[in-house]
Parts: sequence; C-alpha cells; structure tokens
Amino acid sequence: MKQGAITAVVLGASGRGKLYGDYALEHPDELKIVGIAELVDLRRQMYGDKYGVPVENRVATWQEMLERPKFADAVIIATPDHLHYEPCMQAIDLGYDILLEKPIAQTLEQCKKLVEYARSKKKIVCLTHVLRYSPYFLKLKEMIDTGRIGDLVSIQHFEPVDHIHMSHSYVRGSWHDSVKSTPLVLAKSSHDLDILYWLIGKPCRRVVAFGGLDHFRSEYAPKGSPLRCTDGCAVESTCPFSALKIYYRDRTWLYVFDLPEEEPARGEAILQYLKTTDYGRCVYRCENDQPDHYVMSMEFEGNVTVNFSIEAFTSYSGRRTRIMGTRGDIVGDMEHFTLTDFATGEKMVYDANAEDAENYKGAGHGGGDAGMIRDWIEAVRRQDASVMSTPLDDSLESHIIAFAAEQSRKSGQIVEIER
Repeated sequence: MKQGAITAVVLGASGRGKLYGDYALEHPDELKIVGIAELVDLRRQMYGDKYGVPVENRVATWQEMLERPKFADAVIIATPDHLHYEPCMQAIDLGYDILLEKPIAQTLEQCKKLVEYARSKKKIVCLTHVLRYSPYFLKLKEMIDTGRIGDLVSIQHFEPVDHIHMSHSYVRGSWHDSVKSTPLVLAKSSHDLDILYWLIGKPCRRVVAFGGLDHFRSEYAPKGSPLRCTDGCAVESTCPFSALKIYYRDRTWLYVFDLPEEEPARGEAILQYLKTTDYGRCVYRCENDQPDHYVMSMEFEGNVTVNFSIEAFTSYSGRRTRIMGTRGDIVGDMEHFTLTDFATGEKMVYDANAEDAENYKGAGHGGGDAGMIRDWIEAVRRQDASVMSTPLDDSLESHIIAFAAEQSRKSGQIVEIER
C-alpha cells in the first residue's frame, strides 16, 4: 500500500476542481496537487501558486497534460460535461486512477464504454456521487436496511433547485444547453437517482417522465427588457432574476468569476463580466433548453415505487424525502428526519447537524464531499475500489435511469429499462 499523500493532477481548476485542490491544502498528508490543466491563465497561475504546483506542470489544456507520461498517482477530472469521456479514457490508458466529476459522459453508450474500459484495465474510477457519504443519507440507509420501517414500499423525493440557482446554472450558465452539456435530470439530479437506487438496493425496471421549459423563454420577456440586465432594463429593479441584483448587489454565485479581493476593483470586475458573459444576459433571452420543472415516476424491482420531482421555482433548496414502509415512515429535509413507528407511535428525530456529522462540518453536499474524497484517496492508496461507497458500476445505474427518463419525457411513453 502506498504511504503518505497520493499525488494528483487536476484537469479544470474552476468550482469543483478548486474544491478538490483546497482539500489538499487542508490535508497535505493525504493529497498533493502536482499538475494543473486550466484554460484561464489567471486561474491556472493563481491555483498553481496556491497549491505549489511546479511551473512546468501548469498547462492550458487536458490534451497537453495527458500527452505526457504518467507522473502522478491520479487524475481529478473537473472539466465541463462534454470533456469527461475523452480525458477519462486517455487517463485510464496512461494508468492513472481517477476522480471523475459527474456525469460519466454525454451519452449512455459512452457511459457504458467507459465503465467497461475502467473495469478491463482494473483502474479505480470514482464518480462524485457524494450524497452517499453525507451523514444524513447514511442514517436513512441504516434505517431502511435494519428494518426500522418494515419492508420498503414507496419513496417520494423532491429536489427544489431554487429559482436563483436555476437561473445561474441552467439558464445563463454552463448547463443552459442540454446538447452541449447534459440534460437537467443527469446534470443536476444524477445525485438523486443514485441515492434512490442506493436506498432501495434494487435496479429500476421502468420509468415515465414529464416536464419542459415553460417560463425562461423569449415570449415571456417583460416589456422594456433588453438583451442584458446592464443595458438599462426598465424592470430590472423588480425582476427576481436580475443579474445586477444577484451578482453585483447581493454578491452571490461569484465562484464563476475570477475577481480581485479589493474594492472598487472587485465591483468593477463583476460589472465587466455582466457586460461580456452569459451571466449578464436577460434570463428570457438565453437560448436555453433545460426544463424548469420535471417529474418522474419509477418502478424498481420488488414493486417499490418512486415519485421524483425537480422544481426550479422555489425560494429554498435542500432535498426533501418521504419514505414509506410497512411498519413506519420517514419524513426528512437533508438536515433532520423523523421516523415514526406505526405500532408504538414512537418518533425518532435525527439531526444531521448535531449527531454523526462532526467530522464533516464545513464540507459541501451535507458533508458528503469530504467523506467521498477521503474514501477515494484510501482506495487509491490500497488499490482497492471496494473501499469506496460509490463503485463505478453503481454510478452507471443513475445514468441509465436518467437517459430512460429523457426518452420517456420526449416520447410520451413508459420506458422499460434494459441493461
């Protein structure tokens, strides 16, 4: 078994790539970043300096990095969705173990090919299905598996995206085009489909889905609204999706910009981004195609039924789940859940912020990010994928369900899932 920190190359030093790099700073005995591929010069230099990456190992593209002979233990792939498959296949060829940001790839065929190739080469590939590592979902899994609610019968699961998050990521942002990136149900909710499959412990047999893009369309643009929020919009002060409000006045969702810390330079830089990038565009004029509401009904083996809903128009985020069993039920919101025993009427309340979560505080996705990275590092050290809670074959299941859901939504038919 490898001793000490494992070494890794990061492809894509933006949001998620930065998260993994920062883990190396907090836990230098576990992970060391030794290479960065990042198109943005400022970002490449900033994070290269921050992580102490040798100058010769800072390059612009993933192709430049993977043209080199293997010089680290692992590759962290945090590139856009359309740049997951090729870099991952090439990294496997070079003999790297991999941490791969979800989704696996843009098509089901590519997903299956990648999973099979990783298996044939005996390489560790961990997809970032981090919710399996959050204390909240770990406790839910325990309640189901130990029979606390009897036999599992049905689940209702709800993902409130939040109206601002929707406008930022799926209307203006990197995932606004489902063809260039991936469909909403995969890009946003493969986490949820993975958790449902994991909680139930059986594969999905068939699915039907409905939904579409009803609001963020040009015909709903308010009178007096120009192409950009910075162009003197007549309704900007009352628009809930105003880019000036979200990014400039409230200073939220700024991780997508490379900004100076000092004012007024910081504010000036934000305004420049809003004048020149998609983040400053009117949400009704973004050539986006992702659904703003989406519902699925699924039937899993054992006749377990699931209803799942993705909703843009909420004032809040944080998944909500109701689990029904023959001897009890569970109602939860990713921070707390209440289990009620039908026979005794006894209620057990679980608080994720007060109980098992101490080692996960400050980590994203309900504490899951830190747990996932730790397990992946240990799997690479031991060369044993069974250490991880997220084997790649399992991760593929969520993608199979997502692609089937899109087929159903577009065809209006129930889709029988074949493997």
